[in-house]
Amino acid sequence: MARIRVRVTKEQRHQSRMAEISTSIKSITSKKQNITKEFEKGDEVEVASHEDGFVGSYYTATILSKLDANHYIVKYKTMLTDDESELLEEVVTAGEVRPIPPHQDETMSEKGFRVYDIVDVYANDGWWFGCISGKSGEEYYVYFPTTEDNIAYPSHVLRFHQEWCKCGWISLMS
Repeated sequence: MARIRVRVTKEQRHQSRMAEISTSIKSITSKKQNITKEFEKGDEVEVASHEDGFVGSYYTATILSKLDANHYIVKYKTMLTDDESELLEEVVTAGEVRPIPPHQDETMSEKGFRVYDIVDVYANDGWWFGCISGKSGEEYYVYFPTTEDNIAYPSHVLRFHQEWCKCGWISLMS
């Protein structure tokens, strides 16, 4: 029987790796966080959005009050009301709330970001979850599986993505 040699190009390996990471990111963003921490009035937090077009994004907010075991009233730091006259206040579930992650400088690798690192990008008033797909000059291309966009950003708007669990922050570096 003759052997068939299949040659896989660098681009095919890259596309395969991006597809694997995209599947992982979609899986993570579709899950609600476990309630692992009680928050108090005045705590700064991030709130995950699960609305269409916003899945995989986190917005900084302050806890105004706790309604019950599963709900908080938050006031966003960057999101405005529909008439844009004041900062938005909203009732959110406890599963959508997490502490503010450690600052980027505390989690940066010595060499900066690399292709396939899972990152958050600060854009449109919030942090958006994606994967570095390439680099051009000083900018990193970030692929967002939930929107299928691939957009270039400078490093100062990137941070390594981390997930919150009851044991603390877990980094999802490639």
